[in-house]
Amino acid sequence: MAKKTFIDEFEVDLDSHIKDSYDDYNEFKNKSLLEELRNKIIQALIDNNSVLTRNEDIKKQIDKSVEGYDLSTVERNHLYNLIDNEMNGCGPLTEILKDPNITEIMVNGIDEIYVEIDGHVVRDTSVSFINEDHIIRTIQRMIQPIGRTIDTASPMVDARLADGSRLNAVIPPLSLNGPILTIRKFKEELANIDDFLRTGALTPYMARFLEASVQAKLNIIICGGTGSGKTTLLNCLSSFIGNDERIITIEDAAELKLKQNHVISLETRLTNYEGEGEVTIRDLVINSLRMRPDRIIVGEVRGKEAFDMLQAMNTGHNGSLTTMHANSPEDALNRLETMILMAGMEIPVKAIREYIENAIDLVIQVSRLTDGRRKVTSICEVVGFNDDMIKLKEIFSFKQTGLTDKGEVIGEFMMNKRTPSVYKKITYRGIETLKDIFG
Repeated sequence: MAKKTFIDEFEVDLDSHIKDSYDDYNEFKNKSLLEELRNKIIQALIDNNSVLTRNEDIKKQIDKSVEGYDLSTVERNHLYNLIDNEMNGCGPLTEILKDPNITEIMVNGIDEIYVEIDGHVVRDTSVSFINEDHIIRTIQRMIQPIGRTIDTASPMVDARLADGSRLNAVIPPLSLNGPILTIRKFKEELANIDDFLRTGALTPYMARFLEASVQAKLNIIICGGTGSGKTTLLNCLSSFIGNDERIITIEDAAELKLKQNHVISLETRLTNYEGEGEVTIRDLVINSLRMRPDRIIVGEVRGKEAFDMLQAMNTGHNGSLTTMHANSPEDALNRLETMILMAGMEIPVKAIREYIENAIDLVIQVSRLTDGRRKVTSICEVVGFNDDMIKLKEIFSFKQTGLTDKGEVIGEFMMNKRTPSVYKKITYRGIETLKDIFG
């Protein structure tokens, strides 16, 4: 039987209009009074720490605090819900964490909370904290179940919450603006190719080409900026992998949700309190080569593991997929080169470039446009060398031509008229679905 929370003791109906009262928060006449009462009750509960686990005493404290105030039933229930969130949830962030339309939460101060909705970052005026200590307590409550902590000795934390959301927090003395909290929410259902088509992120020709490329086991890098949709596209492309293949996924925070039968998911581990036990992406990539993979999917390449990833691609593990941060396909290959040099390998730069050229087939650029929409803005193939530099040729691209009065991006997708070199690799695999495009 589920444990009752103290809010259940009030016999208050928290469904329908009461939960919806969060949406109408700004319409409350006694908004400032509710804030004052909330702060008063929370502070009283903190000061009297011994009653925090006793529901009846918490109820008495709340009733005592609201006695004599002219509050409507909805306002009183809203106040009870706020305290319930404080005691059993994630404080002021509880409700916005539940909102499926919000993809990112950014806390910059006690009353500076921003959220991302449909690619747009807006300020949420219905949420606030009491003080900076309140923000830190909320962070500690969120990371405590996963064995993490944050304090002046360890003023920075990067963690994956129980639901898969990614949390990053920085507090003083590292942060000069007070505690800073960023949460990228986990999506229960990641987008599929139909979602990309429906939102205009790519064209049917591009979708068919990418599907054929994955099925033909081309090695693919997806690049883009933060929040551009790299992981979402990676998950979408992985759905094209056959159900008879052994797939190994390697991530810092497990976000990929593959539906194939034979999937092995590996996740990195940070150091423990003694500073030992760290397992990096590179460690997992090296180990995965001993696990007889048909495909290796790395959530993000950002360091020395780049060399091991390329080594896997060059030693028979075709069809590997990964993402990386870069502003363009050219920048992606330059970053890859830099990462290999960071690994301390004493290899000539020309040899590294040949290594990259032999390993990578396609580079896909994903961008978040100024209107908040995400699009696949470029699909390039690696075609060789030009003056000792790796040469890329674009197959598909999105060209922006302007903006509407509402700030929406105007542009069109374009396709190079030539037949790409990778088309041969696709047809060698017996895939004939692109004849009407390149035939």
